[in-house]
Amino acid sequence: MVHKAEFTYPSPLDGYENAPPLSEDRNEDGKSLKNPVRETLSKAYQEFPDPLDKGRRGGFDVHIYYFQSNESQTQYARELWERIRREFPELRIYRFWDRPIGPHPVAMFEVNIFTPAQFGAFISWLAIYRGPLSVLIHPNTVEEGEGVSHVDVDRRNHSQRAIWMGERIPLDLDRFWTSK
Repeated sequence: MVHKAEFTYPSPLDGYENAPPLSEDRNEDGKSLKNPVRETLSKAYQEFPDPLDKGRRGGFDVHIYYFQSNESQTQYARELWERIRREFPELRIYRFWDRPIGPHPVAMFEVNIFTPAQFGAFISWLAIYRGPLSVLIHPNTVEEGEGVSHVDVDRRNHSQRAIWMGERIPLDLDRFWTSK
């Protein structure tokens, strides 16, 4: 089990420390709040924020799970894998595993996402087309410094930073523990 107390978090307000207070004024719908006007969109629309990997690995891995002993799930997963390869050829799509591999306790296939635009397009599409399958979306981060291990970073990316669609499938995180 991952203990959240072992992680540190940057302040979400870094860079906004001296910003004026936000208004409580409402938009025309009477529910949502009016936000301050910006001259430009957030740069997060164009590139992933640090420490997300902007290189060969891509910013996010998407693992699409199916129970390999369930014929209808296996068929649906294979059809989805084919559709993704046809619909999103710019994404990196890996082989169709017919058994558990690594920390993944059931069969799956993996897709890599390289840009915020790809993330928005693919994840919204997948929300509709994933059918009965569960999906793990996790970041790939580049974190360096004294005492930072690749194994610890991968453990955090697969657990504390993970996003799930559908039912969460417990991963075998033991492979990510290192001796301290």
